[in-house]
Amino acid sequence: MEKILITGGSGLVGSSFKGDDFVHLSSKDGDLRDRSATRSIIQKHIPDGIIHCAAKVGGVMGNTNYPGDFYHDNIMMNTNVIEEARKQGIKKLVFFSSTCVFPDKVEYPLSPEKIHLGPPHQSNYAYAYAKRMGQVQIQAYKDQYDLDYFTVIPTNIYGPNDFYNLENGHVLPSLIHKMYLAKENGTDFIVWGSGNPLREFIFSDDVARLTMNLYNDYKGNDPVILSTSNEISIKDVVLMIADIFEFKGNVKFDSSKPEGQYRKPSDNSVIKEMYTDFKFTPMEEGLKKSIDWFIENYENIRK
Repeated sequence: MEKILITGGSGLVGSSFKGDDFVHLSSKDGDLRDRSATRSIIQKHIPDGIIHCAAKVGGVMGNTNYPGDFYHDNIMMNTNVIEEARKQGIKKLVFFSSTCVFPDKVEYPLSPEKIHLGPPHQSNYAYAYAKRMGQVQIQAYKDQYDLDYFTVIPTNIYGPNDFYNLENGHVLPSLIHKMYLAKENGTDFIVWGSGNPLREFIFSDDVARLTMNLYNDYKGNDPVILSTSNEISIKDVVLMIADIFEFKGNVKFDSSKPEGQYRKPSDNSVIKEMYTDFKFTPMEEGLKKSIDWFIENYENIRK
């Protein structure tokens, strides 16, 4: 039986890989920002492959307030995991990047050859550059060492077991948490921004299924975008969440607050061509599963 190490194994994406093949790591197993700790972890488990999901992540506010932390922690984790995997002879590695790596001003749809055509959006530039360098490291190692390593670029992932911090979390978990509190406290639900920006969301279980398909099948050099290619406005997502919560209060959009890029449509042609029968989880279904999990596990959520 193959053994696959999942870094960030207790997080949103990592916990979606289910089965006896997987060893899920968390920060309790060691600090991936430290080279010797990373080496010890890999030597302890001697995996056949690694899926590198671990990252310091956050929303607009987190990236705005702590750019140095976001750069340092991500660049160190990526550098250490990829280098130690190479040194320890790990046969396969999948690196998780982000659509944040794409330039702020770029012709849509987003596709891998456009990653380095300009600077990323200022709202998360430090995180984006750290992720870009992870992909560069992967490509450099493929070129020099002929390794079976590659990068995936998921669009906005959501699902159970997310990071529900109200200030520094990603958009969907933050919205879910705020909606929960607004309903509990009988207050208005205040949303940052106009609600007009468009995003592509993908359910975490779909990401895990696609990643394992690619882990077994993909032999290309370019990063692979994981996306439904279906755009939805933040406003429509908010109203969907309110409907699932049966929220009867006021929903207000604060246009004075930052909201990031207006849209980031992506090209998912690689997975469409490789997996013609793949069925994505509908947004309403995925949100319902995510919110049900959140309510059931509220006392123990990561926040």
